[in-house]
Amino acid sequence: MSAFVIDAFEFCKNDGHREGATPLVEMTRLAAESVEKSGDITWSIQGGKTRHGYPSMTLAVAGHVKLVCQRCLQPLDYEIDSSTMLVLGENDEDADGIEEVLDDESIDVIVGSRTCDIRQLLEDEALLALPQSPRHDVCPDTGLLDRLKTDKVSPFAALKNLKAD
Repeated sequence: MSAFVIDAFEFCKNDGHREGATPLVEMTRLAAESVEKSGDITWSIQGGKTRHGYPSMTLAVAGHVKLVCQRCLQPLDYEIDSSTMLVLGENDEDADGIEEVLDDESIDVIVGSRTCDIRQLLEDEALLALPQSPRHDVCPDTGLLDRLKTDKVSPFAALKNLKAD
């Protein structure tokens, strides 16, 4: 069994803790979003219980990725720094019940597993931390974009020639 596969319920019960760094290239879904595949994502995972006694894990991820700016299509440096609490249910019905009891949008309730691959949870957290539409505050070089705007011929330009004097 992999060192990344845990019994999530035992991990929480024993207040387990793991931390490390994973190369970005090993997080294939996150690497697909990044222009550059180098660097590491640091992470930690802490097991415990909520104040209601439900098993919970707190995940934290941090690292640097290069995304594509949706405005200028140039690389955009982005710092991931995210943390979330996951509360574990035994099954879907249990998870739904826990969600109702907690009534807190900031806490995610998931179905736990006795063979939980924490790499997937960590990569999910990193992906959720990315902006939906990454953009520079001020794009570094808008020359190409400006040229596209000025070179574009209006679809109505031909109608001007049809106009009778």
